Amino acid sequence: MSTVTFDTLKFVERLRESGMSDAQAKAIAEAQAQAFAETSSNSLTTKQDVSRLELKLAEHDGEFKLIRWVMGLVLGGVVALVLKAFF
Repeated sequence: MSTVTFDTLKFVERLRESGMSDAQAKAIAEAQAQAFAETSSNSLTTKQDVSRLELKLAEHDGEFKLIRWVMGLVLGGVVALVLKAFF
C-alpha cells in the first residue's frame, strides 16, 4: 500500500514565516496530516486494482463491441428520420 509522506515541520515553519501564530500553524499542520492519512488509506489505487479492472474489461470486450454496433445503428436510424423529416 502506498503512503503519502507529509513534512509537518516544514509546513509549520512555512506557515510561521507567512505570519501565522505557532499554535495556529501546528493545528493546521495536524489537520492536514490527518486528512492526508485518511484519504490515502481509502482512495489510492494500487497496481493490483488496475490489473483486476483490466481483466474485467477484457472479459466484457465482446459486449462493448456489440453495444457500439447497436448504438451506431440506432444513431443511423435517427439521422435517417431527421433527414427524411426535413428534406
